[in-house]
Amino acid sequence: MTFTVTRHIGIDAGHRIMTHGSKCRAPHGHRYKIEAVVAARRLHDAGEQTDMALDFGFLKEEMMRLIDGPCDHGFIVAVADEALLRCFCPQPAAVEAWLDAVRADVARHGFHASSECALAGKLYVVPFQPTAECLARHWHERLAPAVEQRSGGYARLSEVVVWETPNCRAAYRPA
Repeated sequence: MTFTVTRHIGIDAGHRIMTHGSKCRAPHGHRYKIEAVVAARRLHDAGEQTDMALDFGFLKEEMMRLIDGPCDHGFIVAVADEALLRCFCPQPAAVEAWLDAVRADVARHGFHASSECALAGKLYVVPFQPTAECLARHWHERLAPAVEQRSGGYARLSEVVVWETPNCRAAYRPA
């Protein structure tokens, strides 16, 4: 027997797929819908989450902190997309040092998030093309430890689904 709970949030973000052979190579944006599916074999038998796998509010807080906060109304860029990254450098005269710092942050943490960039927006740099598939895996990896901690070990994040458009989605479930 398994219980599942699902929560979704929506963000607006831009991206581009720099190697795409068609229109997705150009910078553009989406109204993403991100769903987190949590599974538990049993429910809490005491405390604040009695008879729950994971409180929906806890799940929302973590999704807002880890996904909405750094990405909503921002631009998600592959670390390899140097041409686009240069547009976000807050001090063009120091672009090489800035790029080195961004690359180092991505190598160390798996992403770089900043609101101190040109164009007065948020920048979220990732070590992959920002496709829906890769974003689903990335957000799963970031959210899973928070789900386990907030549930006291009762629940695990079983799937993250990223809707790029109302008709197109990608999901990630670890093996």
